Amino acid sequence: MQSASADNRQTTTDIATTIALTMRQMGIVGLPRNYELLYEALTGSNHDLSLAVVSLPSRPTQEQLDKVGQKFFSQNHGHGIVEQAREVIARELEDVATLLRTERTHMEKYGKFLDETSAGLSARNTISKDILQKIAGVMSVATTSSIDRGKQVEVTLGDKSTELETVKSKLEEYKRLADTDPLTLLWNRRAFDKEIARIFGDAKGVMFNALILADIDRFKEINDRHGHPVGDKIIQTIASIFRANIRADMFVARTGGEEFALIVEGSPEDATAKLAEDIRQAIEKTAFIDRQTGINYGPVTISMGVCMASEAESAEDLYAKADRALYRSKVTGRNRVTRHSAVPGVKPGKNWLIYRKD
Repeated sequence: MQSASADNRQTTTDIATTIALTMRQMGIVGLPRNYELLYEALTGSNHDLSLAVVSLPSRPTQEQLDKVGQKFFSQNHGHGIVEQAREVIARELEDVATLLRTERTHMEKYGKFLDETSAGLSARNTISKDILQKIAGVMSVATTSSIDRGKQVEVTLGDKSTELETVKSKLEEYKRLADTDPLTLLWNRRAFDKEIARIFGDAKGVMFNALILADIDRFKEINDRHGHPVGDKIIQTIASIFRANIRADMFVARTGGEEFALIVEGSPEDATAKLAEDIRQAIEKTAFIDRQTGINYGPVTISMGVCMASEAESAEDLYAKADRALYRSKVTGRNRVTRHSAVPGVKPGKNWLIYRKD
């Protein structure tokens, strides 16, 4: 009788073999991100992903595979896709450099030809009409060839420039996708980490910024009772409520399963807390009802924690303190907004005004 660990090793080997054979049959390149995609699909850990992979053509392109990867593993696949776009740009630039080097060589040869012709004319005491005509003919052909070649180089450079602009545009799109949550189209945790770090880049940013953390109440119960598709729809609806209640220039992200984060700039604590309360009330008043079946999935509520950046020493500290305020909202009854400054036992934060430069 085999041990459990031996059975696990055998299962892992079988899965790896199956994935390798599947990739070979479908003509899929053995990239780590492709292997990850097939592994998740074949092990059945994500039903929607399995369906997406089954729906691919028998010989999928890398672009088709990456689209599936972007949808289900945006944070993992974004870097690889960006690197792929950079490689394309590098190849295009190398083609341009080769073209310019070739053209420089051609022009150097043409210049040398003109110098030799000039030197030959200067060395002759008498030049007949026939010789002049022959020289003019040769120079005309050489000049015409150089002009035509120059025009061709100009056209080719124009084409390459267009191609580079297209690739650059795709690269920017890939970067945006890498920072976007695929379910809600809000910013994701990766983008949030960069944005919250930016706050502490200067004293002004610290003085006039705040963080609101939010978490849907009893979301696991919603998923268990109604299923994950319903849970996803609720998350999407709440994301829409966030968008509808904030300025277009505000940064809002989905940082986890049912977690959201909002960075508020240029508002004092009272105004920031009021914004959080407005969003909380809007969610509480929203009817989460299936229009086709009439099933009511509500009530759905959300708890929030607010912390001013001036109360924190760093981005990590700001997040921790906003999270502490959020936890306070949870343990005191949920469906409420708590300021970190109002949490019992909280000490006053650093006075960032002393760092202000006049």
